[in-house]
Amino acid sequence: MSGTAAPRLSRPAHVLLLHELRQRRGALGRILVWSLAESVPSLLSGLAVSAALERFLARDVTGGIVILTLLLTTTAAGAVATNRMFPWLAAVVEPVRDAFVTAVVRGAVEASARSTTRPDTARVAQLTGQVQTVRNILFALLRAARQLVFSSVAALVGLALIAPVAALVSGALIGVSLALFALLLPRLVARQKAALLAREEVARRAGDAFRGLRDAIACAAEERAVQEVGQAVRAEAALTRALAWSTAVRSLLVFVGGQLPVVVLLAAVPWLLREHHLTVSEAVGAATYLLVRLEPALRGLVGTMGSWGVELVVNLDRLGEGFAEPGPPVEEATSLPTRYDLNIRDLTFAYGLHAAPIFQGLDLVVPEGEHIVVAGPSGIGKSTLANLLTGLMTPQRGAITLGGADVRRVRAGEPHHAPALIPQEAYVFAGTLRDNLTYLAPNATDHDVGRAAAVVGLEHVVERLGGLDARVGAGGPDLSTGEKQLIALTRVYLSPSRVVILDEATSGLDPAAEARAERAFADRGGTLVVVAHRISSARRADRVVLLDGYGVRVGTHDRLLRTSGLYADLVGHWEEEPRSAPQPGRV
Repeated sequence: MSGTAAPRLSRPAHVLLLHELRQRRGALGRILVWSLAESVPSLLSGLAVSAALERFLARDVTGGIVILTLLLTTTAAGAVATNRMFPWLAAVVEPVRDAFVTAVVRGAVEASARSTTRPDTARVAQLTGQVQTVRNILFALLRAARQLVFSSVAALVGLALIAPVAALVSGALIGVSLALFALLLPRLVARQKAALLAREEVARRAGDAFRGLRDAIACAAEERAVQEVGQAVRAEAALTRALAWSTAVRSLLVFVGGQLPVVVLLAAVPWLLREHHLTVSEAVGAATYLLVRLEPALRGLVGTMGSWGVELVVNLDRLGEGFAEPGPPVEEATSLPTRYDLNIRDLTFAYGLHAAPIFQGLDLVVPEGEHIVVAGPSGIGKSTLANLLTGLMTPQRGAITLGGADVRRVRAGEPHHAPALIPQEAYVFAGTLRDNLTYLAPNATDHDVGRAAAVVGLEHVVERLGGLDARVGAGGPDLSTGEKQLIALTRVYLSPSRVVILDEATSGLDPAAEARAERAFADRGGTLVVVAHRISSARRADRVVLLDGYGVRVGTHDRLLRTSGLYADLVGHWEEEPRSAPQPGRV
């Protein structure tokens, strides 16, 4: 790991890269020194060939062989310099890789800490893979691009010593070629990034289609799912073709800077020889610089920067989105809300800067005391909405208020009075059953606990375990899914929270136990939001909030059944499900 203090990780990835490179100025200085030594053969190649040819033309074979032997010796010395450079390249690249891994992992941990959903391990793996890509590209650029730049400069210096006019023309054409390439780079970067995003969009849409296949079949939406995936594939193919055209332009630039000078030199050689501006040996030495050094170096430099350089910029940009980001400042709460209306205004949320929004401009009011159900196909954003309502996620735009106060402000100042979310995966920690149940209500008496357990439906579990002093292990290894969910439900029932959100929190219960738990929360007072997974939940609610991917439709169960084809299809699917699959974790 880097021996320096880690920079603030809210900065973009390219800033982190520059920070790490500045910390390794000593190693970069040694790389510069060895690069100069490595470029000596490029400087001497044309001069040595010209001088050796002069000796051979003068029938001094021994002198010519000695000069070529010296050239081979300098080439061997350049290889030694290259070998000595590798440890210093590693001293730069490996700490940079470590700093990026630290930034990515810290960002993933902080994102997971702010979310109640399962961590996106696939995204973390993708980011760490991109870190390794950045490491490999940086190493390749420092090794190859550096070598090509120094080799080109050395060759131009050597060419100027032999044929100043040829060096001037070649330098001008190379400058034009590199200037045009610099103008092309932003478009290459933009198209490379667009192609990368398009590939990610194909993967996202295909994943959504496979995950929601059951819902798509139930809603007769197979054709729409195929069209959406096909649209993403066609967009990715079009962007890939555009990127290929941009890449093809590089060949033209190499011709301008690398091959055109050779054509100009060969066309001018008869005149240069006739006017005694060049000798035959000098013309061969100049051609050596152009053909053996400059043209391959320019081709390699343009190819390297046009592929590895562009890929480095794009990967840095994408990596920066995975770094830890401080959330918007949340003011301290000074008092509890006097009312508990939930008000959503102009809500916009997306996972990442370039992802399609899950919600865009969403408006919804849930008055205090109302019992609503959130319904919609799988992957539509129901759990995301639940996390936003509790202040566990921060929208890109808009606000969610509880009694007029920002829900995040309430959570920061009085977390026990903030909206309480019970997810599908109920958490049970090591300790007594009483500890688990009174965690959010430490002043609750055994009478309070017993009453809550009886109302929610936990009393049989308490009896089976041997009372409130019975100990349970971390994660509840001896409890069924439904029993763990009943413990979580009772824990929140005892809490002072006036807004309760059940995100499929009763999926492990049979329909009768689920109905009992939901009635308990409805009769408890306050607001109840249920992410539905059974038709019975929707029938019990005051209103149903239907998410359809474009917005929301709100109405009673009967009204939506008459007016929404999507909702009617979902209801039909729900009614068939109990006959096709057993309920897990029955209590």
